Amino acid sequence: MKTKIIFIAIVIALASGAVSAQSVTMLNPKKVTYKRPKPLMDFKKTFTITYPRVKAATPALSKKIEAILSYEKIFDFTLKEEMTTIQWLENADYAVNYNANKMLAIELTLEGSGAYPSSTTKYIVVNIANGTRVRPADIFVNTSGLLAKLSKMRDEEVAKKTAEIKADPETKDDDVSTLFADSATYQKVTLDQFQPDEGGIVFHHDYGFPHVAQALQPDGQFFLNWEELKPFIKKGGLLARFVS
Repeated sequence: MKTKIIFIAIVIALASGAVSAQSVTMLNPKKVTYKRPKPLMDFKKTFTITYPRVKAATPALSKKIEAILSYEKIFDFTLKEEMTTIQWLENADYAVNYNANKMLAIELTLEGSGAYPSSTTKYIVVNIANGTRVRPADIFVNTSGLLAKLSKMRDEEVAKKTAEIKADPETKDDDVSTLFADSATYQKVTLDQFQPDEGGIVFHHDYGFPHVAQALQPDGQFFLNWEELKPFIKKGGLLARFVS
């Protein structure tokens, strides 16, 4: 009887470990306010960064995941630069969009000001089993076909937005054709800015509109459900379970 109880306890422990390995625990974030020794303006005296903190299967894996989510690495800047020469950053924060099925999907956002206020966001997916960033080549096949599908969705969104602008009495005389032409030519759709959920994947596209035209910029969020994605999912990859 005692042996049976021990066996059951081991099975439960193993099952619990398997479940927990599918996600990480998000701990209270680390919020740090940095003071600039020689601020260029009064409102540049400080900037705040909220760092994500995670608890994975091991302390080493936790640190590895947190290192991937480094604002400095993702946005290519250094604290020293922000403390001294650049002085653009005002706030850095994050949001967790998905935390299951061995994937942690997070969006990191920087807000700051130069000639005018602006913000920039990056979308990161981490394989929590090994602490590596998930790249398109890890999970997709026929990437040219997938890009073609997303580009078509982009073109449809541009056409819809253009029609809305022309139908609006306040913007009908605005010439936005150059903005959209540039975004179609130079701001090409990519696969690396994506976020999964239980229903499918949202691919994010930045049209790159200047600040003065931000209000006219389309959303740039292209959602494909798992059925639509099935031809493009890599067998044996992290997303294979959704289309099997």
